[in-house]
Amino acid sequence: MIGNDRKVETIISAGIDIGTSTTKIIISRFSLLNMAGSTHVPKIEIIDKQILHKSPIYRTPLLDNDYLIDIEAVFAIVKQEYAAAGVDKSEIQTGAVIITGESAIKSNARQVIQYLSDEAGEFLVATAGPDLEGIIAAKGSGAHAWSQKHGKTIANIDIGGGTANIAVYKNGSLLGTCTLHVGGRLMEFDGDTVTKISPPVASTAEMLGIELNKGQKNGSGTDKILEEMVSVLVSVLNGDQSAAEHPLFLSQSAGWGNAPIDAVMFSGGVSECVYYPEHDDPSVYSDIGRILAEKLNSSGELRNWEWVTPEETVRATVCGAGMQTTEISGATIQIDKSVLPLKNLPVIEVPIADMNEAERSVSQKIEQAIALYDPQAEGNNFALYFSDLPQLSFKNVQHLASVICSAYRQRKSDAPIVAVVKNDMAKVLGQSIMAFTPERSIICIDQLNVVNGDYVDIGRMLDSGVVPVVIKTLAFQ
Repeated sequence: MIGNDRKVETIISAGIDIGTSTTKIIISRFSLLNMAGSTHVPKIEIIDKQILHKSPIYRTPLLDNDYLIDIEAVFAIVKQEYAAAGVDKSEIQTGAVIITGESAIKSNARQVIQYLSDEAGEFLVATAGPDLEGIIAAKGSGAHAWSQKHGKTIANIDIGGGTANIAVYKNGSLLGTCTLHVGGRLMEFDGDTVTKISPPVASTAEMLGIELNKGQKNGSGTDKILEEMVSVLVSVLNGDQSAAEHPLFLSQSAGWGNAPIDAVMFSGGVSECVYYPEHDDPSVYSDIGRILAEKLNSSGELRNWEWVTPEETVRATVCGAGMQTTEISGATIQIDKSVLPLKNLPVIEVPIADMNEAERSVSQKIEQAIALYDPQAEGNNFALYFSDLPQLSFKNVQHLASVICSAYRQRKSDAPIVAVVKNDMAKVLGQSIMAFTPERSIICIDQLNVVNGDYVDIGRMLDSGVVPVVIKTLAFQ
């Protein structure tokens, strides 16, 4: 897109959330526009996001006594909802598939998410892991935006069937995350008879000296477990690090330390019962979700914080996956279109504050990346992230490009050189690298913030000369 071109470009995004209890899909449309003046370098931004279609909420299809996800049934749901939205998978240009809660520990979870990432659209990102789930839910619920608008610290508590994922934001910046074994399906009933007790609940009952067994009648034991769930949640929000020893604690610690929290927001399936109890039909619940919501609502300790109503409740994660994961690169980039899209590239950060140290730093980091991600020389690729480059002269850019090319020659692979820079200098760096290795594919993009250990997915170049990028943590429990 040239500087004075004010044409709006649109792309289609899909979000697919396969949770412990439910599976949901949204289809949305992003509008992109060059926000720079005609005499400035183009700056393409997402100016509007519109939801085109929301699926019904499906029960997540499982096989083999709930140990496996039914891949064919999930894909059938995806195809059905694409048809209902009037879109073909070839039209999906960005978005995310996320496996959440206890679904992420099913034995075929990795197979499911990779299959959907490949078959449900050209550039659907495969993601899993409670930390990322909490972050995505906080964006989909509106907690992240609320913290920016009000300049306060808010904890978004996304409670699904198996876990409560907490993400804490202050002024729009993430302070930390943690995950608890608190969810609606950790205990289930047939009438008033207990039919399921999850291992974390069983351990908690043993710790508390509560008699709790399958086949017994629902009674005071269940009530005490629910009160303990709320108590642990309150302790975590108060920054009590000793809570990490509790059987209901899934994370290593509360990632935000002792930062005081101003407000709380709930999302996830249980939050529907928290905010809209009048909509409940008790006869349809065979688990503890509704009762857990009642305990949360009646907790005087939780009411010490300001309660904020979310923009999305049960669909917070899928809205975050479909609408809040995509970023747009800078427009002055160097791209070999033939190798895109690229998926699941691990990021190796290469700090270069002093150009005299460039050769040592780049060589050392590439050796480290090969040892971590391609130890068998199979051609597994990675992305170099240059985070804190000083202002570079053209001579220094040429030197850095030469150093990168020299370091890459140690690889027994013809995989593309992928570089991400924070500064607006990807085109000149990419062209300089290409001049030293014209036979090799180069991907050099900028105006992005990533950290060591992230993964990046880079989509096809859009008409505006930018690429959609999804930055994530890819981790199965």
